[in-house]
Amino acid sequence: MTQPTDVQGEHLRTALSLAASGVPVLPLRAGKVPFGNCRRCATNACGGRPNMKTPGPCTCPAPCHGWAAATTDTRVINAPTWVRAWRDAAAVAYHPGGAGLTVVDLDNPEAIAWARASLPATRTVPTTRGEHWLYQGAMQGANAVRPGVDIKSTMAYARWLGPGTGTMTALPDVVRALTVKEPSTVGPAAVTVPALAMDGECRHRTPAFLDRGIAMAEQRITAASSAVHATVYRTFLAVLSTHGRCGCLTDAHIARLFTAAQAKGESARHCTDAWANALTRLGL
Repeated sequence: MTQPTDVQGEHLRTALSLAASGVPVLPLRAGKVPFGNCRRCATNACGGRPNMKTPGPCTCPAPCHGWAAATTDTRVINAPTWVRAWRDAAAVAYHPGGAGLTVVDLDNPEAIAWARASLPATRTVPTTRGEHWLYQGAMQGANAVRPGVDIKSTMAYARWLGPGTGTMTALPDVVRALTVKEPSTVGPAAVTVPALAMDGECRHRTPAFLDRGIAMAEQRITAASSAVHATVYRTFLAVLSTHGRCGCLTDAHIARLFTAAQAKGESARHCTDAWANALTRLGL
């Protein structure tokens, strides 16, 4: 292996230390961006997996594919192509989701003030313009969830700026909820079933069709591992778009959907609002 320069050596030592503790790392070039794909991997022709939910770089030995290149394999980190990348690197980055972490990236004093008033205290790391708040637990990353606030976890990378201070706490629901786009509330509304259409004749012909649809909707809600609010709303919307105009939905069917949603932690009020919003969206 080529002997590293002081800067290269510092990045490489940091990367190896993080990898040893189970944190997947990758080099960043100037501008805090990953190294571009090599010619072999251009346009993802190699079959690399930068858009999947789990990291899985291709067999190319270069640090390609952005966050998906992050690794804890010291043989890869010390490989000649990576050593050349460390030589040209401006910083070390890591894949928070791969380490079971979520970073709330606060980009200005206003965002920091909001976090201090709204989020549970946890480990913090100073950044150039703000702070990183680190929580134990992974979720889907997202940008601009609030003014000056990004979420970096699964399918994202964060610059390594040191271990930070404070005790890391478990990822709270209030952070998970930041990535959920709530349907707008149309005001208090009673849960109603659309009036019978087509003289009361169900266009689905057999009750089995409706029962199967309700069962699939229950399963979709139950299987949601994240973004439960949005999943409930989209499921209600799908049920109503298929079954809402013929008058075959009953209170018992709606109760089954509400029960499934509440079993996932949704409140009765949210279920009512989501159902009313779905009715309004479809003009029912």
